Amino acid sequence: MPFHDVVQQHIQTEELAALDKALDALEKAVENQKRNLTPDERKKYGSINEANKLFVNKVYDYCKAQPALCSPDVNWDEFAADYQDRAYLETRLNRMRSIMESLENSKILHDYDNFQNSLVDYSYTQYKKDTDAGGYMTKYNELKQFFPRTGTNGNGSTTPSPEPE
Repeated sequence: MPFHDVVQQHIQTEELAALDKALDALEKAVENQKRNLTPDERKKYGSINEANKLFVNKVYDYCKAQPALCSPDVNWDEFAADYQDRAYLETRLNRMRSIMESLENSKILHDYDNFQNSLVDYSYTQYKKDTDAGGYMTKYNELKQFFPRTGTNGNGSTTPSPEPE
């Protein structure tokens, strides 16, 4: 039997429950921070680039080190609170991105395994169809739609075979 399973470690029921419980707790914990921005608002407020982050950091450094040089028109307590929240959220976003990347990598491997084994089953179905074994013709006809012929399709363009997403 050919080996088509890249990953053989599967999520246990307890792990699924723990993950769902943690996600529920996370969603509840950030409920107060949810902000729904329209696409125009996202464009308007955007996210500051690295150079502007350095600028904000330098202004904050001056605020802490030499408060007498700070503008009286800025609410510096609010500035400091925004600064601390921004720093905290950025580190948590980085942690969540790392978790998301790990989960996406795991999903990619499981998708790959499913696709490769589906190809093996499709080849087996083709073989059995050719032997006139009962039921395989219907299965083959339903599966072959996912494999448009490769090569030119009359207008000079090519049609690709399916690939895992």
